[in-house]
Amino acid sequence: MAGIQQLGDVRSGKLAGNITAFGRALRRAGVRTDAMRIALAAEAVTLVGVENKLDLSAAMEAVMVSREQDRMVFRELFDAWFRDPELANKLLAQMLPSAEGKAEPSKRRPRVREALTAPRDPAKPVVAAKPDKEVEFDAAMTSSDRQRLQHADFNALGASEYRLVERLARDVTLPIPSLPSRRLRVAGDAGRQHARMHWPGVLHEAARTGGEILRLPRLSRREQPLPLLVLVDVSGSMERYARLLLAFLHASTRRAGRRDVFAFGTRLTDLTPAFRLADTDAMLGAASLAIDDFAGGTRLGSSLAELRRAHARRLTGRRTLVLVISDGLDTGEPAVLENELLWLKRHSRRLLWLNPLLRFEGYAPLARGATVLHRHADAMLAVHNLSALEQLAASLAALMRSGR
Repeated sequence: MAGIQQLGDVRSGKLAGNITAFGRALRRAGVRTDAMRIALAAEAVTLVGVENKLDLSAAMEAVMVSREQDRMVFRELFDAWFRDPELANKLLAQMLPSAEGKAEPSKRRPRVREALTAPRDPAKPVVAAKPDKEVEFDAAMTSSDRQRLQHADFNALGASEYRLVERLARDVTLPIPSLPSRRLRVAGDAGRQHARMHWPGVLHEAARTGGEILRLPRLSRREQPLPLLVLVDVSGSMERYARLLLAFLHASTRRAGRRDVFAFGTRLTDLTPAFRLADTDAMLGAASLAIDDFAGGTRLGSSLAELRRAHARRLTGRRTLVLVISDGLDTGEPAVLENELLWLKRHSRRLLWLNPLLRFEGYAPLARGATVLHRHADAMLAVHNLSALEQLAASLAALMRSGR
């Protein structure tokens, strides 16, 4: 009974409400926290007490945070939330626009700043939009907002900004370079250069006009997009980039010819069936269910070995364009990665490394895995913001023109 009385005291006081509100703030900051974790946090508080703030923070963090990249977000938000019983209201008031002077910019992480903003009051009436006008997803953004998001690093975005940029990334086009195939088609243009005469067509046209040759049909090679093989790193350091880049690739390469997509972390996962879905949100849901090593480690060498053993036929001769999306922080053996990259280079036309760490000025691939990948890649391109994604198409075309 004593234990029940203790838990009842916590639930009936203000602390339980503060813990629940704190859990909701964590969700707004992008931390995966559900009702079960919030209940465990309330139970943990009853066990450790509130006398020592460090013990309280450690106990709640142990049950509410499951990903390493969310720990600093939790700690910043915990310090801000539980510093003062009235701190939430004070923070919300401080974040309101003021006409007297300019507020000093906050040093908190974007996800923490957004989590501390005031949510919309459900009791406040909402003015209905006019039915004859369609509100665009990003219609509220000013030109300065668009410019900022255009060059903002994906890893530095708040939760709502991340969702918006993910939608904007789907509108970025990525034309896949094409090459003349072995198949021929009737060009229909007698003056076209490098097109040989289609003699059966010439005779057929002449038979229709009583022997008069009025048109000289020619044959030319069909233009065919290069087969595309995409390898996406879904390790912990790439988590904020992986989902957004998957959405970008699904929307921008839907008109490509052959498209094979794999995710790799500690193992290789085939995402090609998910990419066959027409809807990008449905693809992301199917990919999330398929990947069971999300936010784990990175073993590119062993993943490429599995690709060679089980999916070698996905590489179409030496015409396949391979995109490796990773930060290069591989934890496997460099010798294994070296051998597998040599095999991949022999069976592909171009190997391009799309690296989000190029956001840092003066970046150099000094890690063991990054050094090996940089040595075998034909080029290293940035994919850390919207502007870099828009430049990617032009870079691909230039690389293919200068290729062998």
